[in-house]
Amino acid sequence: MSTIDILAIVLFMVIVFMTGMAFSKASGNNMKSFFAADGAVPWWMNGLSLFMSFFSAGTFVVWGAIAYADGLVSVSIQWTMCIAGIIIGIWIAPKWQKTKILTVAEYITKRLGLEIQKTYTLLFLGVSIFTAGGFLYPVAKIVEVWSGIPAAYSIIVIGAVMAIYTAVGGLWAVVVTGVLQFIVLLAAVIIVVPLSIEHVGGMSTFFGKVPEGFMNFTGGDYSWGFLLAFGLYNLFFIAGNWAFVQRYTTVSSPKEAKKVGWMFGALYTISPLLWMLPPMLYRVVDPSLSGLESEEAYMLMCKTVLPVGMLGLIVGGMVFATSSSINTTLNISAGVITNDIYKRLFPHTSDLHLVKIGKLATLAFGALTIGIALLVPLMGGIVNVILTIASLTGAAMFLPPLWTLFSKRQTGFSVLFTTIASLVVNLFMKFISPLLFDITLSRANEMILGVALPIALLMVFEMVNKAKGVEYIEETPQTSQEDEVSTEAAAANIHGIKVMSWGIIAVGILLSALGAIADSSKLMIIGVASVILLLGIVMLVRSKKNN
Repeated sequence: MSTIDILAIVLFMVIVFMTGMAFSKASGNNMKSFFAADGAVPWWMNGLSLFMSFFSAGTFVVWGAIAYADGLVSVSIQWTMCIAGIIIGIWIAPKWQKTKILTVAEYITKRLGLEIQKTYTLLFLGVSIFTAGGFLYPVAKIVEVWSGIPAAYSIIVIGAVMAIYTAVGGLWAVVVTGVLQFIVLLAAVIIVVPLSIEHVGGMSTFFGKVPEGFMNFTGGDYSWGFLLAFGLYNLFFIAGNWAFVQRYTTVSSPKEAKKVGWMFGALYTISPLLWMLPPMLYRVVDPSLSGLESEEAYMLMCKTVLPVGMLGLIVGGMVFATSSSINTTLNISAGVITNDIYKRLFPHTSDLHLVKIGKLATLAFGALTIGIALLVPLMGGIVNVILTIASLTGAAMFLPPLWTLFSKRQTGFSVLFTTIASLVVNLFMKFISPLLFDITLSRANEMILGVALPIALLMVFEMVNKAKGVEYIEETPQTSQEDEVSTEAAAANIHGIKVMSWGIIAVGILLSALGAIADSSKLMIIGVASVILLLGIVMLVRSKKNN
């Protein structure tokens, strides 16, 4: 990687870092401001942030590896997320918004009791540490492939940078930097995809060189059964994961919450085809990658086709797009620690002190995330880690509380029993059964078991409790009326759009400069940069008019 590329990475890192730090005052002096942005984030910002928080967890490394090895099935897997987003937008997101909660732990306390909440909180925080660590590892892997810098160093430095600006800026920093990262990644796709197609000699040449079955919707470990189970997992995960629920509850009305889910689904309709093309195309460039090497396919294709100067910006975009999931997890985990643990232990703590605790919790959770990320290579690689966490914990953790949004028959016992029993069975089949009985589930069967068991248990409890006449009675009726956006929240919205506008303008200027010195594809790069620059200027002008 050239000096110009390294400079581009540093400059983009500075843009993202300064964007996050710009919310040091806007994050507020109370928990609702810091962890919920006063509950009035514009739906389109939350929709883009949700997309980046979910999509970026492993698109370039996890799904890129599957795209290189198995082809179009990587797109099929991600289309299940599109279906999940549509369902969430229609039925689930507005339900969450009506609860008016700060965290899912708060909802569990109200619906199922404090003791149940304590257990779920411990489980959630434990799973979140591993999930965030699994998200941080691909970031370092990207940097290692491009620059040769050992992954361990990148994990420590990048993890620390993200934890700092998330601790300072709160939810606003997470949301706005997520939107900024989306802009950069969209620009990357517009540039990388056509150059990749041209490099392999066109799509007809590509189709003629790929192995048999490469363009099938299923293949290898990824059968129709796996896709069905993974689709249900995605539905439960996106609808019930505490970090993602935050995106549905921090808008002003159920109608706005619906739009968040629909936007997520719309973006996942088109984006999988665009994101997965480069690693699929790289299969005909170099078919020799095997094992963990396939995790590098996306980056290697970009490295092959991008001109000098653009490499650094694309790497920076990939790094901070992938890190969006970590920021989201850090913020909501710190919120749970502050609101549902510390505040209950010290109920008379002032709001200002609680915000300080939230910031310290963010930094502490960031340190734990760094530690887990350093251990990922010892766990069998990122694909194994991500899919194992998904199959073992996804439905077991998030479906039971989600079920209670629609059912009055579930109790604290039924919900917690379902979670614990499902986790125990899944862990047994994953780690104990192969040793004791030499029985190992395929990836598809592992995913099917992880989804089917909690569904079956909850249905049994539903029927039993109905026969017993068990029914939860709400203490206060829910309302679907739109909340009035406070003056402080409206001001925060305007400030957020202004900061985002300046961030987009800075990216447009940086991309224009890189296009000017590029040794190829100048017009394409400058054209994309001009569109980004114009977008930033238009948003800035409109924000000033609304001030």
